[in-house]
Amino acid sequence: MKLPDEQKIPILYRILPGVGLLAAGKKAPGLFYLLSFTAFAVLFAFRFDLFLISVRSLGTGSILIAVSPDNFRQVFTPELLEFWVAALYILAVPLLLAIFSLRSYRRTLAEKAGSPSGELSLWQLGMRSFRRNAIPVVASTVIFVLYSVAFLAPFLAPFSPYDQQDFLVTAYQPPLSRLDALMLMQKRTGMIPLRTGSDNASRLTNALITDVQRLKSRNHDYSLKFVDSYRVESDTIHFRQGIRERSLPLSQLHSQTGRYTADGRPGFVVSRTFLLGTDQYGRDIFSRVLYGSRISLSIGFLVVLISVTLGTVIGVSSGYFGGWADNVMMRLVDVLIAFPALFLILIIIATFGNSIYLIVITLSFTGWMGVARIVRGQVLSLKEQEFILAARSLGLSNLRIIFRHLVPNALTPVIVAATLRIGSIILTEAGLSFLGLGVQPPTPSWGNIINEGRDSLLNHWWISTFPGIAILSTVVCFNLIGDGVRDALDPRMRN
Repeated sequence: MKLPDEQKIPILYRILPGVGLLAAGKKAPGLFYLLSFTAFAVLFAFRFDLFLISVRSLGTGSILIAVSPDNFRQVFTPELLEFWVAALYILAVPLLLAIFSLRSYRRTLAEKAGSPSGELSLWQLGMRSFRRNAIPVVASTVIFVLYSVAFLAPFLAPFSPYDQQDFLVTAYQPPLSRLDALMLMQKRTGMIPLRTGSDNASRLTNALITDVQRLKSRNHDYSLKFVDSYRVESDTIHFRQGIRERSLPLSQLHSQTGRYTADGRPGFVVSRTFLLGTDQYGRDIFSRVLYGSRISLSIGFLVVLISVTLGTVIGVSSGYFGGWADNVMMRLVDVLIAFPALFLILIIIATFGNSIYLIVITLSFTGWMGVARIVRGQVLSLKEQEFILAARSLGLSNLRIIFRHLVPNALTPVIVAATLRIGSIILTEAGLSFLGLGVQPPTPSWGNIINEGRDSLLNHWWISTFPGIAILSTVVCFNLIGDGVRDALDPRMRN
């Protein structure tokens, strides 16, 4: 039987990922695609204003960098880049979900129609075995959610992770605290002054500065003053912040819905909820944990990518060429493995200072030795196989033999080692940040958030507990994925 024509696939199955798979009886992947797409759609609708500002600032910045690179460098901030990445991510992922869902639906139809799929490769057999193991699949879903949260943190975070807002009122608030705030007529002021010129470069710069300020304030133009209590008397509002009593004329407050709302509350009073509570400076823990995931997850991925690449290159070169090259490289590996990695990291950080880039480089160049040994052992076994001898007899170059025949066949233990190592790298980074040797405040990372709450753990447990749960969940999921990949790629473990 032939696969149904493209025209016979309902349009709903094309535009709404997962529906076709659910109709075909594939409940688990169908629910994953459908729920993921729905979550992205809801977030897109909820944060559509920030998305528009991000896209507009991306276009303005692209033009400004061509017109006046100096003005662009003065305005550009890492936080602006985070919003750009989030805007592109929230567009790209739903599109990829739709493509992969439709491809999976076609494959399901082909299997039901009895279409021959040919002999499966080693990787296809491994993926099929991996998908049959529920625990690693669930762990992979959790990791997908965590990385999505990291990319979308600017859209998900209700507050800026650096805002210290009226800490007399907001400090040490427990989870789910709901506080009242007065909306002032005064607008938030930007850190970068607007340009006074009227040329194209100045207009573009001012437009980008305005967008940067609106993104930093989450599109909330007016300043807020958090209060413990308030009362209105005539044309004056009296409010309390901690032990201080103050008053303001109502003319200095901004009302969105007139003087009073339908429930009797003044229109200039708004409420803000702190989902996971606040720290000693009144900063929102939920926003800081979201932003901290970017640091921890990105460092884990980059370090493993660099160390695996370096270890694979050195291991392949050492095992394939042998001789003096093998002796030199392996003696270097022996020396570096014998030297305590944590001690070396501490020496480098103490010598060159604290920096995210330095942490990535240090962890990368102290973690490639195990991968090099694994790859060398695989290459020593593979290079004596008949297909390598045949490639040599055909006159193929060493580079072609290495990259087309040796590396693909030696990647199985490397992938397993990489997935298992990401968790340990995240723990190492968190430990360094906890000791004050990693990511420095106020930049949030899971480790330094735990460090900030360690002195008040008994009375204000939420400061350290939630980033600790995030670290635990991430490391456990990566270890479960590593175990699942190992079982899937090992022919002896397959069903």
